[in-house]
Amino acid sequence: MSIITLNNRGVKDATAIGSVTSLGNMIFIKKLTASSSATLSFVDGSSDVVLDDTYKEYVFTFKNIHPSNDNKDFSFQASIDSGSNYNVTTTNTLFHAFHYENDSGTPYVAYDTSRDLAQSTSFTVLIDSVGTDNDQNASGYLHLFNPSSTTFVKHFIANAVTNTQNDGAINCYTAGYFNTASAIDAVQFKFSANNIDAGDICLYGIK
Repeated sequence: MSIITLNNRGVKDATAIGSVTSLGNMIFIKKLTASSSATLSFVDGSSDVVLDDTYKEYVFTFKNIHPSNDNKDFSFQASIDSGSNYNVTTTNTLFHAFHYENDSGTPYVAYDTSRDLAQSTSFTVLIDSVGTDNDQNASGYLHLFNPSSTTFVKHFIANAVTNTQNDGAINCYTAGYFNTASAIDAVQFKFSANNIDAGDICLYGIK
């Protein structure tokens, strides 16, 4: 079996691997930095934010998201009215893996029914139980597909990790859809209570 070596352009130019060709580029759009912020919101057309039919895929990356209070869930919702309301009907699923840093107990993988939604306008949890110790935070990404469509529902997938309030590692996988045929033109992030004390979120378009 031959070995294919990729150059520093990665899989984008790996035309020898089956049909993996021209996966596209991530185009940086906007970075928001939290500082004791209740929410962080990306609104199309506001402060250089693009969230329209310019791209059919958008990726949000969040880094070192630190809550002002212990044991909070980091979550998001969307808007179809330029951020006047964040209450789009959502159905999602969430499962996570957990392991204590002191290796106590039994590590596990579980479906979390307490944080899934079924035709709800609540915020969707991206990562739960984030700790507020000086060195604790959450990081991950959210991938939103074709939010400007006026025909189809809007799918999303997310993966995130945190060190929890009880000193463990949680890896959350969340996926679902916004059940609307209206274009989504804003996305908001927040904790289940209190503020985002620190951290940043970047928005990219996939071309």
